[in-house]
Amino acid sequence: MPLMPSPPSLTERRAAGKALRKRLQRTDQGYWTPAGDRPDLVERLEAFNARRLPDILPLKWGRMSASPFTFFRGATALMAADIGPGPVTGMTVQMCGDAHLLNLGAYAAPDGHLVFDFNDFDESIPGPWEWDLKRLCTSVRLGGREVGCAESGCQDAVKALVRTYREDMARFAEMRGLDLIHFEVTPQAGRSVLTEVLAKAKRDTPDKLMAKATEVDGRGGRRFQLRPPLVRPLQPAEQAGLLAGLPGYRATVLPGRRQVLEDYTLEDAVFKVVGTGSVGTTCLLALFLGRGLEDPLFLQLKSEEPSVWAPYLPQAESLPNEGQRAALGQQRMQTWVDPFLGWTRFDGKDFLVRQWSDHKAAIEVELLQGPALAEYAGLCGGILAKAHARTGDPVMLAGYLGDAEKLDDALAAFATTYADQTTRDHARLQAAIRDGRLKAITGL
Repeated sequence: MPLMPSPPSLTERRAAGKALRKRLQRTDQGYWTPAGDRPDLVERLEAFNARRLPDILPLKWGRMSASPFTFFRGATALMAADIGPGPVTGMTVQMCGDAHLLNLGAYAAPDGHLVFDFNDFDESIPGPWEWDLKRLCTSVRLGGREVGCAESGCQDAVKALVRTYREDMARFAEMRGLDLIHFEVTPQAGRSVLTEVLAKAKRDTPDKLMAKATEVDGRGGRRFQLRPPLVRPLQPAEQAGLLAGLPGYRATVLPGRRQVLEDYTLEDAVFKVVGTGSVGTTCLLALFLGRGLEDPLFLQLKSEEPSVWAPYLPQAESLPNEGQRAALGQQRMQTWVDPFLGWTRFDGKDFLVRQWSDHKAAIEVELLQGPALAEYAGLCGGILAKAHARTGDPVMLAGYLGDAEKLDDALAAFATTYADQTTRDHARLQAAIRDGRLKAITGL
């Protein structure tokens, strides 16, 4: 007599996924309209960023004002509020939380070979697979418009993304668990659109970063080059907080990596403004030296707030540290994870800690011209499917997605609708800046 009841068979799981179409049809995934009482945009943006550093927020508004695509990158919380209350199938995966074209990139696996995967997990949390896919599809639509692609080309690229997501999910549903764990996208994948990204990542070594980001300090050592307000020295309280937080960080990495960290000493640290969506968070860069100047280790310590999706999850995963939440999201979704990934807490804030710019590179949106947009969109769709298959039930998901193009068409329609809304919101942001309701700094 078995000690535990038998789990559902593959056939039963696939049928359960298909049955979810009765709860939410695939065609219904394409419907979205803004609420009639949608609050004032400026008030919403200020509320979403209330915990950010106020003196840096003008840089965020300036970067978001550049185009609808850059607005979208900085408005994850706005999209969460727009689609979070809507219907979902109920299948949970580990969400990236901010799935868009530029949040994937190349990096070095622990053994040094290059892979391509998601690389931003600030909003990562277990939640509906639809939210990730809809955000990624919208980013393709907006990214295509950014580089001047025809609407038909943008539409085809979104459909290529969803088709690849759907077809790869079916493939992952048939794959053994151990094979899925090791599935990766490498230079050998034959994707021409990755050629320049992977070449850039190969060139991005710690030695070159040392030459690019630091300078001689006059004492025989190196220090970060300062570029206020984007890169500035630490205040005494910030420096004290960093020193106090390092022991807690070391305790979160694996014992073997912890032993390596003990051979490195802190040489210099600065405050740096990063990204678009992350502007206003506390981000510190730290340079550690092992066996002299030829042995640098760069770490980034970035403050983490609760995921913007958490308010729309009935039972959001609760962890004692938001940096731990982001680190777990990265560990769950990536095939190969930064060996020095960890978290800590100081100055009343939670921090994610990881290597800074070690063999890392993302695509330039300007490269996504013509057929490259659809090729890259399909690649992103496959990587999202891989992450969702690893952290959800790929068999149930494949059962819901099916073989037909209904979901492809639906999400292409959603992406158009939400991209249009983003374009209107971007225009409202520009108007608010012109009217003086928001102060913006541009050109940095």
